Amino acid sequence: MTPTLAPTVSRPLAGLHDFVLPPELEATRPPEARGMTRDAVRMMIARRAARTEEHTTFTELPRQFNEGDLLVVNTSGTLAAELPGIDAHGEHLQVHLSTQLPAGLWTVELRRGDQPLFDASVGTVTLPDGGRLELLTPYARHPEGVRLWVATLSTPLPLLSYLALHGEPIRYGYVQGSWPISMYQNVYATEPGSAEMPSAGRPFTAEVLTRLAARGVGVVPIVLHTGVASLDASEPPYPERYRVSAATAHRINDARHQGATVVAVGTTVVRALETVVDARGRVHAGSGWTDMVVTADRVVRSVDGLLTGWHEPEASHLAMLEAVAGRPLLERSYAAALKESYLWHEFGDVHLVLP
Repeated sequence: MTPTLAPTVSRPLAGLHDFVLPPELEATRPPEARGMTRDAVRMMIARRAARTEEHTTFTELPRQFNEGDLLVVNTSGTLAAELPGIDAHGEHLQVHLSTQLPAGLWTVELRRGDQPLFDASVGTVTLPDGGRLELLTPYARHPEGVRLWVATLSTPLPLLSYLALHGEPIRYGYVQGSWPISMYQNVYATEPGSAEMPSAGRPFTAEVLTRLAARGVGVVPIVLHTGVASLDASEPPYPERYRVSAATAHRINDARHQGATVVAVGTTVVRALETVVDARGRVHAGSGWTDMVVTADRVVRSVDGLLTGWHEPEASHLAMLEAVAGRPLLERSYAAALKESYLWHEFGDVHLVLP
């Protein structure tokens, strides 16, 4: 599927989580900068059948699974996708590379400071050391103007080398300080391509993966390259490139046939798998572009559970969580997360939803 303009949709969860996230619950630094290891972040385990919530740490993840259970991870690596630029008027701005399109095109977001730049126009943005960005046409409009553009990108070096020299990881206003790209990589990442880290997998360490293997728990990959986050609830997720291999599809189908539990690590995994699952719940191999938006009224057929971070009330991810967890359990989980001071965002704590 070739990506097209994403439609504007109404907020799918209006009224469900109209909370205000206190600033003190925003994870402003990586756990490693807070004197912790990656796998020491907190984890809430919410079980649908038992209707219970348990508070523990991510190091206890392997204990939640039995031999034959399966975790599905997104092995897309994070790009240093923010570049400094100068527009045709000599004004400094930041370029966020979002998604690489066919025919050498990109979708990009321009920002100035912490805010999107809605009033840009067709033209050239000068990048470091002779790099150039040509804004060609709007990709997606927003009530305030154009947020995403279709553009061509020219760099004097191969892209990954150029980004290693001049790029930085995309970060938002709640992050304090500048952190190296290693802080935005999952330990199992194999293929660079995501504008923003598929952050549900960030707490994994070699030790946790080893203990999962020792318990007979499988870990299988998919790839989905994430773009920049939607700005608000009026913007659904945009089309993204994905790949589900025949081997991964076979492992998932076999595990579910044996009655084992299959858990997606991150909403990106659910999006990819729901793109290739059929009405009988059988997962197929596939690749291309997905415009799948999992909403609360959809039956999720490809997985039994989900490991994810904590999402703000306007996030479209909450619709997917409701589809996996159900509204009552999701409401209780978020109330408990606020009460127990769980931390939000990519450097924060995690939420494990199990059957």
